[in-house]
Amino acid sequence: MSGYATHEVTNQAGALEDYNAFTADIPLTQAVRTFGGDWAGARLTDTGATVGSARVQHLARQANRNLPELRTHDRFGHRIDAIEFHPAYHELMGLLFAGETHSFAWTHHRPGAHVVRGALSYLWNQGENGICCPMGMTFAATAALRHDPALLAEWSPLINAAAYDPRPLFARHKAGATVGMAMTEKQGGSDLRATITTARPATSRRGSGAPYLITGHKWFFSVPMSDLFMTLAQTEAGLSCFLATGWLEDGSRNRLKLQRLKDKAGNKSNASSEVEFHDLHAVMLGEDGRGIRTIIEMAHATRLDFAIGSSGLMRQALSQVVHHTTHRRAFQRGLIDLPIMRNVVADLAVESEALVWMSMRLAAAFDRAETDRAEGLLSRIGTPIAKYWACKRAPAFVAEALECHGGNGFIADHLMERLYREAPLNGIWEGTGNVICLDVLRAMQREPESVTAFLDEVRLARGGHARLDTYVEGLAMRLTDPAGLEPVARRVVEMMAFALQASLLVRHAPASVADAFCATRLDGDWGQAFGTMPRGLDTQAIVDRARVGA
Repeated sequence: MSGYATHEVTNQAGALEDYNAFTADIPLTQAVRTFGGDWAGARLTDTGATVGSARVQHLARQANRNLPELRTHDRFGHRIDAIEFHPAYHELMGLLFAGETHSFAWTHHRPGAHVVRGALSYLWNQGENGICCPMGMTFAATAALRHDPALLAEWSPLINAAAYDPRPLFARHKAGATVGMAMTEKQGGSDLRATITTARPATSRRGSGAPYLITGHKWFFSVPMSDLFMTLAQTEAGLSCFLATGWLEDGSRNRLKLQRLKDKAGNKSNASSEVEFHDLHAVMLGEDGRGIRTIIEMAHATRLDFAIGSSGLMRQALSQVVHHTTHRRAFQRGLIDLPIMRNVVADLAVESEALVWMSMRLAAAFDRAETDRAEGLLSRIGTPIAKYWACKRAPAFVAEALECHGGNGFIADHLMERLYREAPLNGIWEGTGNVICLDVLRAMQREPESVTAFLDEVRLARGGHARLDTYVEGLAMRLTDPAGLEPVARRVVEMMAFALQASLLVRHAPASVADAFCATRLDGDWGQAFGTMPRGLDTQAIVDRARVGA
C-alpha cells in the first residue's frame, strides 16, 4: 500500500539558509566601510557565510532543544558542580571563538577594529544568541582587567586566544578561556551597593592583585562554566571587585556550589545559575572599595554589545520576514506585493537599518575614545542610549515579524519562536530600561560636555532634512537642564536615539530609507504599530535593500 498522503505541500516559503549574512546585508556592509572596518572584509565574509549556513541553523536548534544540565555530584558522591552541554553547543562556541568575535578589537591594533568586532557580534547574534552571552563577557573582561596591568598580562593571552577549550582551567595545554560574571544578589538586583557577600584578606596583602576569601550568595551567575569570572563583595573599605577562577591549580573546583540552573524564558542554550561561595579563592581587581568604578568599563563594553546584539537579532527577524513574504502567496498575489504587507516589512526594514547605523557608529566611537575626547564623550552618552532603544524595540519588532509568518512563526520548529523568547533578554541584563536612562542623565550631569558631543554629532546632518533640523533644535532645548528630566527620562532618551539615527541615515543611507525614518519617527505621520507609515514612501526600494536571500 502506498500510504495515506492526502495533499501535496505547496505555498510554503522554505528555509532561508546557505546565504552570506554579511555580503548580502547592504546596510551592514556600508556601515562597516563608512566607519573604517572594511580592511577585515575577508573575516566578515567568512563569518557571514558560516552564520547563514544550514549547518549553523541545525546546530542552534540542537543546542536549544538539548539544554544544559547541572551535575552537582559524580556517581561516587563527590561534589563536582559541573554543567553538561550538548555537543552542538560546544561546536558553535568553537566556531564563534575561532573567528575572534570575543577578541578581535583587542588583538588587531588598527583603526576600525571595534567596528569589525561589532559587526562579527552582529552577525553571530543572527546565528545563535546563547553563545553570544559568554562571548560578550569575555570581550568586555579586557576593559575591566586594564585596572591591573599584572592581571591583564597574566590572563589576556588565554582570554583573547582564537580558540574555545571546554576543559577545566589549568588543564595542560589549555587553548583558550571564557569569562563570566556573578554580580547581582536576590535582595539587590540592579542596586549593586546592596551586595551582602563579604570578602576577607587571605594574607597580609591588600589591594589589587591581593588574595581574598569570599563568602556569600549570588542570584545570577552568568556563564557559571566559565574559566574566570568577576564578582562583587564587601570589604572593610566598601564594595570591591574580584577576579576568581572556576577551578584551582590542583584541578579541584574553586570554593563554590552551584545551587540550580535558571529555567529562563529564552537564551536556553546558555546556562545561568544561582551560586554560593564558601571562602571562594579570588584576587582583588582595582581599588579596594571602588568595585563599581572597576566594573563600569566592563559594563560599558557589554552595553555596547547588547545594543549590537539586539540589532543583530532584529536583523535576523527581518531577513526571515522578507524571505517568507517573498515566497508566500495569499489572495492571488505574493504577500510582499500586498501594499499593506509591504508597509509592514518596509517599516521593519527602516527600523533595522537605523539600528545598525547607530550600533556601528558607537562601535567606532568606542574605537576612537582613547585618542579623541569628543569620541569618548559620544561613546559615554551614546552607548546607553543605543542599549536602551535597541533593547526596547526588540520585543515589539520580533513580535511583528513573527505575526508576518502567521501560525508557522509561533511553532517551536521555526526560528521565529526562538527569537521571540530571546528578544526581551538584553533589555533586562546589564541595566533595565530605567537604570539605563538614569545613566544617560548621570552622564549629562557629571559630564555636560557629553551633551555637546552628542549634539555636534547629530548636527553633522544639518541642512540634509528640514524635519530633522527642527527636531534636533527642539531636543537641544530640552537638554539644557538635565536636572529636572528624571520623570521624563525615557522619552528624552528615545528622542536622542531618534535624532542620532536620523542624522546617520540622512548622511549615509539612501533617501528612501532616510525620508521614511524622518517622516515617521520624528513626530511625523506614524501610528502605534509597525506598518503605519504614510503613503508616498518608496516601500519597494526599502524592502529590496533589506533582502538577503534569493
